[in-house]
Amino acid sequence: MRTVEWVDGGVRLIDQRLLPGRLETPVYHDYGEVGRAIRDMVVRGAPAIGVTAAFGLALAGFQIRAGEPAAWRRQVQAAAAELRQARPTAVNLGWALDRVLRVLDVSPDLTVDQARLALLAEAQAMADEDIAINRRMGQHGAALVEDGDTLIHHCNTGALAAVGFGTALGVIVTAHEQGKRLHVLVDETRPRLQGARLTAWELKQAGIPFDLIADGAAGHFLRTGQVQLCLVGADRIAANGDVANKIGTYPLAVVARENGVPFYSVAPISTVDLAVPTGDGIPIEERDAGEVLDLQIGGAGVAPAGSTARNPAFDVTPHRYLSGLVTERGVVRPPYSHTLARIVNG
Repeated sequence: MRTVEWVDGGVRLIDQRLLPGRLETPVYHDYGEVGRAIRDMVVRGAPAIGVTAAFGLALAGFQIRAGEPAAWRRQVQAAAAELRQARPTAVNLGWALDRVLRVLDVSPDLTVDQARLALLAEAQAMADEDIAINRRMGQHGAALVEDGDTLIHHCNTGALAAVGFGTALGVIVTAHEQGKRLHVLVDETRPRLQGARLTAWELKQAGIPFDLIADGAAGHFLRTGQVQLCLVGADRIAANGDVANKIGTYPLAVVARENGVPFYSVAPISTVDLAVPTGDGIPIEERDAGEVLDLQIGGAGVAPAGSTARNPAFDVTPHRYLSGLVTERGVVRPPYSHTLARIVNG
C-alpha cells in the first residue's frame, strides 16, 4: 500500500498518527482537508508531504468550478498558496506545487478539463517517480553498509515517509535484501515518537532486527563502539550542505563525529534548496507545546500544572558533521557548496 495515492476522485492517506495501533486510510475530497492533513501530521516525511501536496492541488483543480480558463487558473494558484503554508520546513512541499503548476505554464492553451487531467497526471508521475528514486538511493546507500553493522536511525524515513520504500530506512532495507546482517538502534524520536511508533513498525514488517532506544541513549552506544553507521533523512538541505531534519538530529551528528562514526543524510535531489545559502536560512517549524506537555506515565501527566514548553520540530545539522549526502544520483561528498550544485543541476 502506498502512503499517498489518488483513489475514487480523492487523495487517500495512511493516517500515521494512529500507527502502530491501527491502520486507517481516510480519503479526502477537499484540498483544504489535504492541507490540514499535512499540518496535523496525518502524513509526514518530506517526500510524502510533497506528493500529497501535488495530489491536493490536482484535487483543487477538480473542485474549482470556474469554467473560464483564466479565472480557473487564478483560483488554482490561490489553492497552491494555501497548501504551501501547511508546513514550512520541508522544501519538497513547495517544490512539488511548483512542478505541478509548471504544467499550466508550459501549456497555456489547455481547456479547463484538459488542465485538470494534466495536473493529476503530473502528480501521479511524481508519485511513481518517488518509489523509483528511493530504490536508487537505497542502492547507493547500501554500498556504505557492511555485513554485521549496527546502525543508529533517527525519526522515520521509511515507506511511510515517502510514497513507498523510503530514504534512509530504504538504505537499510536494501542492505537487508542484499543479505547483509544488520542490527538497528532506533531512536524513539521525541516528542511524537516517530521512531518508536513508525520505524520500529516498519522494521518489524521487514524482518530486520532492531532495538528501540531513548534518544539520549545514543551517545552511550556511540562512545562504547557499538555503532558503525548513522543514517537520517532530511527535510531541507541548504546549498552549503547544512541539513534540516527532525529535532534531535544535530546532537546525534555531533556525538557521532566525536566518536568517529560515519553520519549520512539520505534524501532525494528535490530536498536540496540551492536558493538557501546555509542552514540559518531554513525556516524551523515550532509546533504546539502540548506535544511536549501532554506526555503521561501511568495515566498521570509528567509536567507540573502550568508548565510551558518549546517545541521546535526540526534542527539544523551543519555540513561539517556529515560524512556525505546520499541522493538518487550518488553519494555527495564535501565541499558541498560545489558538489551539491553540480549534482542537482546534473
